[in-house]
Amino acid sequence: MSSAKSHPYIALLLLTALNLLNYIDRSVLFAVQPLVQSEFHLSNTQVGYLTSAFLLFYMVAAPFVGPLADRYSRKIIIVIGAIFWSALTLLTAVTHNYTELLIRHTLVGIGEATFVTIAPTFVADLLPEEQRGRILGVFYLAIPVGTAAGYLLGGHLSPTHGWRFPFYIAAFPGFLLALAVLFLREPERGQFDTEENTPERGTIRGLARNPAFWTSTLGMAMMTFALGGIQVWMPTFLSRARGYSLESANFMFGIIIVVDGIIASLAGGWLGDYLLPLMKSSYYFVSAASMALGVPFMIVALFMRGPAMIPAIAVAAFFLLLNTSPLNAAVINSVDANIRATALAVNIFVFHLLGDVPSPTLMGYVADKRTLQSAFILPVIAMIASSAILFYGMKFAPVLGMKDARIGDARIEGGQAGKS
Repeated sequence: MSSAKSHPYIALLLLTALNLLNYIDRSVLFAVQPLVQSEFHLSNTQVGYLTSAFLLFYMVAAPFVGPLADRYSRKIIIVIGAIFWSALTLLTAVTHNYTELLIRHTLVGIGEATFVTIAPTFVADLLPEEQRGRILGVFYLAIPVGTAAGYLLGGHLSPTHGWRFPFYIAAFPGFLLALAVLFLREPERGQFDTEENTPERGTIRGLARNPAFWTSTLGMAMMTFALGGIQVWMPTFLSRARGYSLESANFMFGIIIVVDGIIASLAGGWLGDYLLPLMKSSYYFVSAASMALGVPFMIVALFMRGPAMIPAIAVAAFFLLLNTSPLNAAVINSVDANIRATALAVNIFVFHLLGDVPSPTLMGYVADKRTLQSAFILPVIAMIASSAILFYGMKFAPVLGMKDARIGDARIEGGQAGKS
């Protein structure tokens, strides 16, 4: 394979690996939070707020990063951000109270915002538009695999080495991958886009009137509320409410997430691409249907004991993760390349503000007032809302390939005029 042909795949591999570390660092905390809670004598609400604060600062940083990425080198910003968050992850060594851990966690959120805001736009420009669901499927494999790796890393190492040690393991590869990204060739913005630019798609002011963007963003917000709360509290739920040891709960949930996530992320991207020639709203449809199908399994998983519980968790997690690739493709396709990083920054701000920023703390609050099982009613409601929003958003999906079609029509008309 020539260097020119292999470059997009090398870039995709490096960015996916960096994204993997991004999610490992986040989920290590979920695996060790009972140990953190015990050492610092924290309430459930305080533990949930660690994740909420991380995401709050992450969310606030994104709108500042997006416009910079639309004007300057995306590659350089990605590298700086990766080095920043990896260095801060090492500071776990000097966190000896809740306040210090909270500050470390929020600063890591700022660093990671630079990557998550920009990297998807870089990935979207690597290969043709009709492959976007599949390449995003590869890139977003990092969510389930990185999350599961964090559970497994934290669950395995923390009982014998302490809860801080897994953070050190997660930090060092970030420096090496950041340096490798520095040598990538940055792709031309929007080089494979086919949708015609309009004020709604191509301007910041028009973004406020873009229903394709807003329905996909709000659907993602409700999905993120459900997934974020479940990721934070599921190992603790299995440990406290269902009698599993913390290590076995992390291991079991981690295996479910990684197996389901790999299959679901790739399948969701492939299915969205496969259905695209048949229906312009395929990315919305796959996402909406997967959320709806996951609801009954989530109810069984959380509110019924016995042998059906673990398989139900696995199936519910599969449907939750199936929409990752097509839903991100829907957001990316809803705007023009020249404002894409800014639009993703707005997307990140909104879906975290309404999604996984409040959900861990709200679930912790309900758990303190009632029971942890009662708290899981909130993710179920959010899944239903996400499905409804995305089914409604199907009618606003952009018609990809319109630009090429218009060019072809113009050439035909020009040829006919020349003959007349």
